[in-house]
Amino acid sequence: MAFELYFVFMNFDPEYERLKADRTKQGPHRLDTYLSNKHDELLARLFEPGTYTKKSSLVIVDGFAVEITDRQASVLRSAEEVRLVEKNQELV
Repeated sequence: MAFELYFVFMNFDPEYERLKADRTKQGPHRLDTYLSNKHDELLARLFEPGTYTKKSSLVIVDGFAVEITDRQASVLRSAEEVRLVEKNQELV
């Protein structure tokens, strides 16, 4: 079972847009926390613990980087809240 890095981009989320527009001092922290939890919950709902490694949440685009198998990438592609799943392309 080979794990590879994928980038997962989420569908439109009004709460993400609201938090992204929040210019208060706490705004960036609230957005980071919201996205991290949202992405963690999606992965936990779809996969068994220990079968993936989330590397980071991407605040600018409401997405995340995760090490998963090709089969898991297919499962993510079919999730309602996911817009796009792209395998990381290594530059040689």
